[in-house]
Formats: sequence, structure tokens, C-alpha cells
Amino acid sequence: MVEDRSISGRIYAAINFTLLALIALITVLPFVHVVAGSFTTSAELAAHKFVLIPRIWSWDAYKFIFSTNTIFRAMGVSIGVTLFGTLFSMFITSLMAYGLSRRDLDGRNVINFMVVFTMLFTGGMIPTFLVVKELGLINTYASLILPSAISAFNMIILRNFFQNIPEGLEESAKIDGCSDFGILFKIVLPLSMPAIATISLFYAVTYWNTYMSAILYLDDSAKWPIQVLLRQIVVLASGMDHSSTLDGTVPPPDQTIKMAVIVVATLPILMVYPFLQKHFAKGAMLGSMKG
Repeated sequence: MVEDRSISGRIYAAINFTLLALIALITVLPFVHVVAGSFTTSAELAAHKFVLIPRIWSWDAYKFIFSTNTIFRAMGVSIGVTLFGTLFSMFITSLMAYGLSRRDLDGRNVINFMVVFTMLFTGGMIPTFLVVKELGLINTYASLILPSAISAFNMIILRNFFQNIPEGLEESAKIDGCSDFGILFKIVLPLSMPAIATISLFYAVTYWNTYMSAILYLDDSAKWPIQVLLRQIVVLASGMDHSSTLDGTVPPPDQTIKMAVIVVATLPILMVYPFLQKHFAKGAMLGSMKG
């Protein structure tokens, strides 16, 4: 019987491993195709619709994208908005989540209901634009941060995580004379690093992918983030005459440029993810266990 169980366990493990490997392969192949397609030549991309390893490597698409210093300025804008926006969002989200995690807070249920209500009904694009305009935020970087500074979903996850922290720790800190802010920054936040890392990643991805806010609120192209500029590059490449350019050379195909744009827009945030990945699953699960 022991041997039969061992054999059945091995069969199950083999089947499980095979299925997971196939799913992982299906997930990775499109990304590999995009990366390989961004480094291939015009002729190869036209002859083979699905490229995994370029036969002839070409940097034409990236040379076209980085042919102007504007992209570096846009990259700096996106990095700055992502860093400051994530820090600001985590600060106000932590304050609100900690307050709503306190069961002795007067009106706690009413405020929680109002937060959940915003997840179901929003003001819409035009009312939000009018608010931003009246606040004098048009054509400022603050317009990319303040309208989306706090997410109700992220706040609820963080609040639920705070509720899992033993109340005895807070009571002991109060006996020692610690204030509410001291409890939050010295006890609650250090014990909540998995949740903090998870929510920070959520906010960072949101700010890095800022597109619609920039289109609506920024009139100055010099303040565009990387996502808006990359779209303009794709539009420019799509409208080019691909027979020749002014210097007589053949430009890279627009499909190759689109793939290179995806790589440029995705790579920075992918480089951050491995440092937060070990906290990601734990923070998301613990924050959703308790309501």
C-alpha cells in the first residue's frame, strides 16, 4: 500500500509539474516574442509572424525610439511621478487604513460604507476634470497624483491587514506613553511590511502606467510621462512612409517599433517586481482574509 501511494504521488506530481510548465510556457512565450520581435529586422518580421530568436539582430527600432532626448525627459517624469506618487499614496492610505482599523473610532461603519460606495459609483471623467481645473492643477504634475492618490480597494486591503495585528501590542504601547502616530509608525507599519510592499506595487504600477490623466490634464508636451510619449512615437511610426526616409535609409517597421515600445514601457516596472515579489502573495492574502 505504501508503495502504491508513492507511485500515485509521483504520477500526480509529474502531471502537476507538466501542467504548470505548460501554463508557464504559454504565459512566457508572448513576452519572449515581443522582446525578440523588437530586435529583429524588417524582412524577418515580415516573413515570420512569430519570432522567438532573431536570426539577424537589429537595433533599428530602439535607435528610432531613442533618437531624441525627449524620451529621457519623459522617462524622468514617469519615474518622479511614480516615486512621489507612491510615497504620498502610501502615506495617506496608511493613515486612513489605520484609523478605520480601530474599532473604537466613532462613525467607523459610516466611513467604511462611504469608502465602499466610491468603488461602485464614481463622479465620472467630466466632473473630475472640472474639480482638477478649479483647483488649479491643470498642466501640473500634481494632476497626475492627487486625483488618484488613494484607492478604496488598496485602503481596504491595508485596513484588514492592520486589523490582524494583536490589540495587545497597541495597548502595551499606550501604557508606555506612545501616541497614536507613534503606534502607527513604530509598531503597526513595521509589522505590516508584506502588505505595505503589496500596496506599494499596486500604486507604483498605476502611476507608471499613467496615460489618461496626462492626456486630460497636461497641455505641455514637455511634461508628458513615458506612456504618452511612447504612444506618440507609435502614431508617428505608423504614419511614416516606409519606402524611404530623408537620408535614404529604410526605417524600421511600425510593428517592430510597437514591440520595442512595449519593452521600454514594461521593463522598468518588471525590474522592481522581483524585490517585492516575496511579500506580494503574503500581503494580498492576509489583507483579504478578514473584513
